[in-house]
Amino acid sequence: MLKVIAAALTGAALVVLPVAATAQTAAPAAKPAATKQDKAAKPKKELSPGQAAMRERQKKCGAEWRDAKAAGKVEKGQTWPKFWSACNKRLKGA
Repeated sequence: MLKVIAAALTGAALVVLPVAATAQTAAPAAKPAATKQDKAAKPKKELSPGQAAMRERQKKCGAEWRDAKAAGKVEKGQTWPKFWSACNKRLKGA
């Protein structure tokens, strides 16, 4: 009985190993991950005036959110996306 099991395992290994070896060699070469030097070498793209204004509003709303949350003045169920939407509309209108 032991000989039968050993023969079955050996036969399975002989079938699986060549298939696994070809799958590893046939895989496309992975691109190396971008390093910090690569990212630093690229010049940063200038923000448009609209993007700069949006970032300023987001920073102001973020500061308001943190202050309100620390003071416990945030309504129950209020989340950052809902707060941001209302704050952004308010600041755009001002």
